[in-house]
Amino acid sequence: MNGERFTLDTNILVYSVDGEAGRRHRLASEIIELAANRDCWITLQAVSEFYAVVARKRLVPRARAAILANSWLDLFPAAAASEAAVRFAIDRATHSHVSYWDALLIATAAEAGCTAVVTEDLTDGSILNGVRVVHPFAAAALPNQVRSLLGMDEEL
Repeated sequence: MNGERFTLDTNILVYSVDGEAGRRHRLASEIIELAANRDCWITLQAVSEFYAVVARKRLVPRARAAILANSWLDLFPAAAASEAAVRFAIDRATHSHVSYWDALLIATAAEAGCTAVVTEDLTDGSILNGVRVVHPFAAAALPNQVRSLLGMDEEL
C-alpha cells in the first residue's frame, strides 16, 4: 500500500478543527499533517463541504475556516467532480444504500487515481468504484491501513 494515492473525506477535515471531538480531533489533525507528505489528493467537494459545515456549526470563525480551506487547496492536488462522476453518484444513490455525496466523492477520487479514501462515513474495507474505504477511528490509535497510507510504518 505504500505510495498509494488516497483522499480525505470531509469528516476528517471537520474533525481536525473540532476541539470537542476528542480522540477524533487528535487523529484527524495527525492524518492531515502526515497526508501532506504523501500522495494525497483532496476533492473540491470535501473542501467545500468542510467550509459549509464548519461555518454552519460555528466550530471556528468563518475567516479561520476560509484560511484552512485555502491552505488545503494550496497543499494538496485537487480534483473536481466531472459529469461522469455526477452520473455515477446519481446512479449509486438511486440503486444502492450509498448517499449521493459519498458516491460523488468516491467517483471524483477514482477519476483522480485514488485507490483509497479515509472516512468514517462508509463501511471499512468496502470497495466502491475501485476505491477502498479506510476507517480511521475504529480503534484508539490509527489502524494499520491508515498508518500505511500515511507512511508511518516505513523505515527511515
